[in-house]
Amino acid sequence: MLMTRASEYALLSLVVLAKASGPMDSDTLSKELDISKSFLSKILQSLTRHHILQSFKGVNGGFELIKNSKEITILEVMCAVEGKSPAVFDCSPSINSCPADKAKVCSLWPFLNKLQGKIDDFLDTLTIEDLIEE
Repeated sequence: MLMTRASEYALLSLVVLAKASGPMDSDTLSKELDISKSFLSKILQSLTRHHILQSFKGVNGGFELIKNSKEITILEVMCAVEGKSPAVFDCSPSINSCPADKAKVCSLWPFLNKLQGKIDDFLDTLTIEDLIEE
C-alpha cells in the first residue's frame, strides 16, 4: 500500500498551499479540494507536527509551507502522514523483523527489499514542486 488517501490528500493540499499567496484556512482548502474538513484537519495537523507546514491563528490564520516547495520531498510528506515509510510490500526492511519470520529462507526478500529501497530513493528525489502544474 504505497499511496493511501491520506497521502494523496496531503500532497494535493501542499500543491494548493504552494501556489497560494499566503496562509489558507482548512475550511477553504477542504472546499477547494472537496475533502472532508475533519479528515483534512488531521492531515494538516500531522504536516504541522512534522515541520512541513506552519499554522497561524486568528482571522487571517491558516496554513502555509515552512520550506520552499522544491525542498519538500514526496517521501517526507508520506512518512509524516503515515507515521512510517510507505511500503509497497508487506515485507520488512529488516531481515530480523520479518512478520512471517521467514526472511532468512525467503528467496524474494532480497529482491523486494532492494526494490523498496529504489522506490524510497525515487520518492525522495521528487518534490512538491514536481507536482505543480505549470
